Amino acid sequence: MLDLENLRCFEAGAVRLNFRAAANQVGLSPAAFSERIRRLEDELGTALFARTTRRVKLTPAGERLLPQARRALTEAQRCSDLLREGGPSPFELTIGTRFELGLSWILPAIEVQADVRPEQTMHLYFSEGPAIVSALMSGTLDAIIGSMRLESPRLRYFPLHEERYCFVAAPQLLESRPLREPSDARLHTLVDTSPSLSLFRYWADQAPDSEQWRFGSHLHMGAIAPIRHWVVAGRGVAVLPEYFVAPDLAEGRLVRVLTQTEPRTDWFRLVWLSDHLRSTELEAFGQFLRQRPLR
Repeated sequence: MLDLENLRCFEAGAVRLNFRAAANQVGLSPAAFSERIRRLEDELGTALFARTTRRVKLTPAGERLLPQARRALTEAQRCSDLLREGGPSPFELTIGTRFELGLSWILPAIEVQADVRPEQTMHLYFSEGPAIVSALMSGTLDAIIGSMRLESPRLRYFPLHEERYCFVAAPQLLESRPLREPSDARLHTLVDTSPSLSLFRYWADQAPDSEQWRFGSHLHMGAIAPIRHWVVAGRGVAVLPEYFVAPDLAEGRLVRVLTQTEPRTDWFRLVWLSDHLRSTELEAFGQFLRQRPLR
């Protein structure tokens, strides 16, 4: 009979591909962790990891074992949940997202769920898209929430809410410098997250003759919160998520421009590794988030 703790160490090592980081994850010293991997390899009669001074990778035997090891650990956890006196076993999940979405929508949702699922502890990790995707793929995060487009057979995707966009400006800016046609763009600064103009593309992809729009200047601010601040101050124009600027539109701090074009939409998704030990709980969390209005 294989030791479940040895299997747990193997699964952590297979995800991290770094024995020191994996040892820290399971709460062991590097020496104790390595000893557990050695015992498992001895029991199975084969090497599971190819280790050098610079890198760790799974052997073919390790790759074959990983799915079954995860199934065994999941079943063991279910047995514990079933028999644990007083309810299911406590567990923790770490969710990555960008700051604005996490603060306005996900954090309030977690506060509500804490009363419904007291055995579940949710940690939040705030960063931008590339960083949280990298952390997810390395196993540092259990799941991420965002509208980034990812295509990988290793991932599961749970759609949460449609993300709509609008082209906005401050009314005082438009009084002095209207923005109604391509020639007006040269009088304005387009504010976006990066030089690739990823937000503006939601509008430009749908606009006729979009290649004719040439703005006087561009400003890149990395995140939507500072972009919104800059545009409300009348220092530029931008395409922003509708949910994020809805209060500004309602109270007249911002107005829509170029409304003849309906920007392309996207979706917020909950994304996790398909063989995650807590896939059932992550899908339940996705169902919970889907029921909460985006804000």
